[in-house]
This record gives sequence, C-alpha cells and structure tokens, in this order.
Amino acid sequence: MTFDSSVSSEPIPTSPSTHASSHSLAGVVSSILGSLLTIAAASPVWLLQAVPGYAAQSNFTPYCQQFPEAIAQKEKTRQEALKGNQEAQKKYNTIIAQHGERLQRCRRTTWPQNQAIWIRLYPCDTRPGVLESVLDRIVDRGYNQVYIETFYNSRVLLPANQNPTPWLSMLAGSGADNVDLLALAIRKGRERGLKVYSWLFGMNFGANYARRYDRQQTLARNGWGQTSLTANIVAGLSTDWGLRNPDEAFVDPYSPQVRQDYSDLIEAVLQRKPDGVLFDYIRYPRGNGAASVATRVQDLWIYGDASQQTLFQRARSINAVELLRRFLQQGSLKADDLQQTNSLKAQMPQWQGVDTSNLPANLPAAKQAMVLQSELWRLAVAHAAQGVIDFVNHAVNTARSQSPSIGLVFFPEGNAVVGQGYDSRLQLWDRFPTSAEWHPMAYGVCGNTSCIMQQIQKVLSKAPPGTAVKPVLAGIWQQSIGNRPPLETQMSVLRDLAPNITSVSHFAYSWQEPGSDRDRKACTVR
Repeated sequence: MTFDSSVSSEPIPTSPSTHASSHSLAGVVSSILGSLLTIAAASPVWLLQAVPGYAAQSNFTPYCQQFPEAIAQKEKTRQEALKGNQEAQKKYNTIIAQHGERLQRCRRTTWPQNQAIWIRLYPCDTRPGVLESVLDRIVDRGYNQVYIETFYNSRVLLPANQNPTPWLSMLAGSGADNVDLLALAIRKGRERGLKVYSWLFGMNFGANYARRYDRQQTLARNGWGQTSLTANIVAGLSTDWGLRNPDEAFVDPYSPQVRQDYSDLIEAVLQRKPDGVLFDYIRYPRGNGAASVATRVQDLWIYGDASQQTLFQRARSINAVELLRRFLQQGSLKADDLQQTNSLKAQMPQWQGVDTSNLPANLPAAKQAMVLQSELWRLAVAHAAQGVIDFVNHAVNTARSQSPSIGLVFFPEGNAVVGQGYDSRLQLWDRFPTSAEWHPMAYGVCGNTSCIMQQIQKVLSKAPPGTAVKPVLAGIWQQSIGNRPPLETQMSVLRDLAPNITSVSHFAYSWQEPGSDRDRKACTVR
C-alpha cells in the first residue's frame, strides 16, 4: 500500500514501537504503516603549530592561513586603495588574486580540501572597502568557501526593489536599499578564490511573515492552540552566542502558500548564481525542557490548516475521519468514540497505511479503541515527519535546475526516539535526498570532542554510499567556547575519525571575529 499522490508527493515514513531511549526516528517511523514502500584576527600567527599532514617545507601555514607579513601588506594596500590611489588599487587586485591562488594550491594538498565559514552580512557591508576587508579576513584564515546567510527572520539579502513578496529586504531603510549585496559578495568572493554559497532558513520563515494578515493560515500549530511565537521553544544556535531569537516563526510544511512563497524566494536568490545553496531549519521547533520530546498528539505541529486537511485525507471512510478528528481534539480514544463513529458507517475504520484488517471484530470496544489510538498516534507522528521530508524535496527540486550544489543542514539528534516519545523537531534527515550534500551540525556539548564525534559518526553510519557528508563544527580557534573544545582540537579528532571527509565548515565568523561583526552590525566600522 502507498499513499495517494494527491495527498503526499512522497510516501510517508513508517515506525516501530518506541522502546529505546535514543534511536533514529527513521527506524521508529518505518514500521508504523507496515505495507508502505517507504515513505581574520590581524594575524593568524596563533595557529603556527604543527598539524598532521603539514609539510614543514610548505609555503603555507597550517590550515592554509596566510602569513602575517602578507596579511599586513594586503591590508595596507587596501587602505591606500580606498583613498583613491589607482596604483595601490592595481597592486591590491594583484595581491588578492595571488592569495586566492595560494589558498587554492594549499587546500588541494591539505585536509580538508574544502573549509567553509558561516557568516551574516549587514547593510554597512555595502560601504566602500568593508566587504573586501571581511572577505580578506576569511581568506587569511584559510577558508576557501563562505556560506552567506541570505534568508532569515523573514528578510532576504536582496535589493529592496527586487525583493519578492512577501519578504523584506535586509537592506531596506539602510540607505543602500537597492545595492545587490549578495551578487557583490559572490563576485568579490570569487575574485579571492572563494566559493560562495547562499544559506537559507527553511521552515522558520520568521515573525514578520507570521504577522502578515494574509499568511496567518500558513503557520505551524500544535494541539495546545500555540504557534512557535507563543510556545515555549528553544531558539536555534544564533550568530549571537547564547541569545534567544524572538523573531523565529515556523510554518506548516503542507501549506501550498508556503511552498509557493519559498519557491519564489529560491528562484530570486539563485538568479545571482551562487556556487551552491544551503537549506537550514528544515524541521519543526524544539520545545523547551519536557516539551523537547513529543509524547502526545497535541505536541505535534500538525494542527495547521493544510496539515490537518492532508491528514484527514489519509482516512478511507467517514468513520475513520471522525475518529481521527476526535483523536486530534481529545488526545485519546474511548470505547464510546468507536461505537458512535461506527454508527456513521458499518465498517472497520481505515486510514492510508494503517492496517486494521487483523483487528478481531469481537474485540471489546474499549480494547479496540486502545489499539486504534496507538495506531493513530504513530500515524500522526509519521504525518508530521513526512511534512518535513516533503518540504525538503520541494526545496531541492526548485533549486536543482539552477544550483550546482545543494546542501541540507540538520541536527544529527533531530530524528531521535526519546523514551516513549520523539524529538519534537521530527527532522527525519536519514530520509533526505542523497543527491544533496548533508551538513550535520555537530554541536554537541560535553566539554570534549566525544559527543561531537558521536554525532558525526551517527550520520556517517546512516549515509548511503556516495552521500557527500560535510560536518559543521561550532567554535573558535585556540580556545573553548560554550564548553566546546577549540576548533583545532575538533578538527584533529575528526581527521582521525573520518579522513575521507573532504569538506568541513565552522560556525561562525561572528565568533571568530567578534569585533568585526559588532562594528559592521552597528555601522561603526572604518
């Protein structure tokens, strides 16, 4: 049995009973519907220590950083060029080309071959010389890829006069409204030998979108009458360390309006022809404390208009629809519910993917209600998880014809079974398309690298052959932050664990260059 294409573009995942404390949700969701087919600091001298694989006779520092003398010369020349000195500008152009070539040569022979950094740009980056300084610092630190935050909190890094409805331009009201900062960053990044990816939030469309009167029906809702604006949720790992983000707002992945708005956004961004696109926040919000685990149907974010409608379409009879409706409203089924709904149509209620044929007709009504309640709970979980998968596939298919590289960003523990419940994010990443890059955010916090490497190992063990796995590490060089080891410590252990990995990224520029990020954000940069 498979789901109708009119209900879902992908077969819903299935799920076994919950019995372990922390397992992949894919395994849990896989037996629920038994017969389904599957549903720079001024100088980087701080890292001149020896590292594995580094040749002492190399012309490069470890991790492919530029030498302090070369950095100082480049910065001096940049400053002179800003004053209008044409000779200095020519010299600066030559230097950045040379540094880019040097970086590419080094990365070809240094693990990892691709090293990326995540960054948010600001309106002040449109000022003369500011973006150049930022990109130079990134090259100086040995990064040959940069992931630019292009869509977050309802805002897009596009000119105000080219911004698709219903999004806001990040540059609106800044005096640089019509500057194409994304296109500028892509061009200037490539001049320095950088590959530039656009990093887009996914199901987290932002509070400004959620407050629009014409988008109220698109919000994800739980059975307690809450949206992510009113529920007690944990903010994502923001570019400002440790702060909650009141601007987050999650949408219903089943909403046709949501999919159309996101398609328009992707197409507008890809007109700038970045080297790749990354989809983040492809999940539901994570609740705080006990709410981080979904144990009741009301905990699931399936009460939005489109999600409920799609779920009801999975029912195969009138009485099945009514039982499902009562289950969503009450959170349970009673014998009276079964008896009353059976009177609507004299047959066993059936739902797409749920097999009730083996349920004995002479089973007491109370027992039948318990069995059906268990089945409907697992159906609801699978339905919620399928929404994320469908959203991912929609985004990937929209971008596929225009983007050479597509990446999916996720938490390795976002698909876990926890006790008798499920991680509330229901991020079924092991069902994500393997044609896209997988970017697991290995943000484990345990004071050392063990939990971080466990997360990466989990992804590697589940990734089908040929899947490009590109871990994301959080931290800074040479010191711990948030109880995470320094990046060089994480990198060294990761290299021993998975030497065949060729790409690693670091979150975030704002952590490594807090002064630069602060000044650019406040427009006090010189």
